[in-house]
Amino acid sequence: MLRVKAGDVDRMGLLFERHHRALLGFLYHMLGGSRAASEDLVQNVFYRMLKYRHTYSADGEFRTWMYHLARNVLADHVKKNRHAAYHTDVANVADYLGGGHLADEGLEQAQDVLVLHQALARLSPENREVLVLSRFQEMKYGEIAQVLDTTEGAVRVRAHRALKELKTIYLRIEN
Repeated sequence: MLRVKAGDVDRMGLLFERHHRALLGFLYHMLGGSRAASEDLVQNVFYRMLKYRHTYSADGEFRTWMYHLARNVLADHVKKNRHAAYHTDVANVADYLGGGHLADEGLEQAQDVLVLHQALARLSPENREVLVLSRFQEMKYGEIAQVLDTTEGAVRVRAHRALKELKTIYLRIEN
C-alpha cells in the first residue's frame, strides 16, 4: 500500500487479488448473504483505498486500515438502503452441494449454512461484526480491537456474548 500511496497505482491490482475475497466474505456476512451488494461494496472499498491512499500510514497493519474503510462503506450503504431487506440467496445453496458428498449430506449441510446465515442476520450489527471478523475472517482479537477502536478485552467479551446470542437464535430457528 505504501507504493500505491507513493503513486504506483498499478500495485492496487495486487492488493485487490490478495484481499478482495476476504472483504467479500466480510461484507457478504454483514449484509446477510447478499452477494451482489457485497461485490458492489468491495469495489467501493477499493475505490476508497485509491481515493484516500494519502491517509494510509505504515504505523498500523494494512488490514486494519482496509477494514476501517470497509466498515465506513458498509455504514454508508446501510444508511442509504435502510429500508431494503437482505436475505440469503437460495441460488447459493448449489455452492454447498459439491465436494463429493452424498446429495442428502450436501443438502443437510446447505440447510445448516442457511440457518446459520439467518441467525447471523438476526444478530445486532455490532455482534455480527465481531463474529464475522473473528470467525469468518480469522482475525485475532487484538486486530479486531484496532479495527473497532476498542480494547482487546472488550472484543473478547463481545465475541463471547455474540456467540451465546447466535447459539440461542440458531436453536430457535432450527426448532
